[in-house]
Amino acid sequence: LLWEHITLTILATSLSIIIGLPLGLLISKYDFLSSPILSIAGVIQTFPSLAILGFMIPIFGIGKAPAIAALFLYGLLPIIRNTYTGISSIDPSLKEAGKGMGMTPLQIMFMLELPLSVKIIMAGIRTAMVINIGTATLAAFIGAGGLGELIVTGLSLNDNSTILWGAIPAALLALVVDFLLAVHSVCKLL
Repeated sequence: LLWEHITLTILATSLSIIIGLPLGLLISKYDFLSSPILSIAGVIQTFPSLAILGFMIPIFGIGKAPAIAALFLYGLLPIIRNTYTGISSIDPSLKEAGKGMGMTPLQIMFMLELPLSVKIIMAGIRTAMVINIGTATLAAFIGAGGLGELIVTGLSLNDNSTILWGAIPAALLALVVDFLLAVHSVCKLL
């Protein structure tokens, strides 16, 4: 169950990174897109997670696919917002200095903007990961497995100890992942 939970979370968050990072970069370059994209991602985040899981069933059926799709959507906002914030907060004079040194826009992005904003971007990834670890427990309601299976079983049997056998490892997993990503982020900066 733990492995299923980790797999669901990693797959969904990876998809969120693959889509969210370029979207964050895009809206940092084209500011007129920032408001609509951040608003759409924000609206998705406001829907109850169980409702989003339910919306995914007609599209993907029962199982892991709708859970991954829902978790992917939940992980988008922190990644898009932090990428946008990180890139936008870079002093424009640094970008001008890069241009003055003959750097192309891609070189400025990869050699200047991304390295300078990595701490803020990593904070968004950490947030997305922790959100998805917690939300993935609900995926058991649609047959996706994970630690939520124990919670669902405990609820149906009215057995608090079984609920805790699912809830405590999920909470500990979120804390451990948050800690490891925080350490990784700090080590990258040294």
